[in-house]
Amino acid sequence: MTNAPQQIANEIARVGYCILPNAMPGDLCNLLMQSARTTTERQYRQAGVGRADQHQQNESIRSDEIDWIDDRSAAGEAWLDWCSELQLALNQRLFLGLFSFESHFAHYAPGRFYGRHVDAFKGRTNRVLSLVTYLNEDWNPGDGGELVLYQNDEDSTGLRVIPEAGTVVLFLSDEFPHEVLPAKADRYSIAGWFRVNTSSGRSIDPPR
Repeated sequence: MTNAPQQIANEIARVGYCILPNAMPGDLCNLLMQSARTTTERQYRQAGVGRADQHQQNESIRSDEIDWIDDRSAAGEAWLDWCSELQLALNQRLFLGLFSFESHFAHYAPGRFYGRHVDAFKGRTNRVLSLVTYLNEDWNPGDGGELVLYQNDEDSTGLRVIPEAGTVVLFLSDEFPHEVLPAKADRYSIAGWFRVNTSSGRSIDPPR
């Protein structure tokens, strides 16, 4: 991963987020893109909002489709190994106590989007850091689908991130509202979350 983990950790320590182009190796990006587009391997389903008993599908908020990633394929195993190395670097630099990682492929067909939201509410979840990476080569400026990362609830401008292959974005899950603007071409990405362990004597924290 060259110096990508340290660059990411240093930026998160400084401002709470990191936008790093070309952070993911090209061969891994290509392997993941191939997996994301293989219909015999992927079983996409309509994404929802909320967790557990509050989970629901609402296309006025988000209209992408997702498929969770595990280590049963070469692409999944390589991706999770890459994220494990990143998790180690984040823990060593930031002392966050990150315990586990979950992620899914996301496919945005033309016209699909995800409205402004936060990935975690303070004190109500164990998601600590959100990660997004992009898989499309040769994404054109007119293809839309940008991630907009807002500094706070009052920010109405935000930082726009073009979904170019290999770009990795990380940010504190409960600090930064964000959205995905409507795509004008098929857009493939991965969304993931580094978590802390909230298991107790009465409940076991599940991976998702």
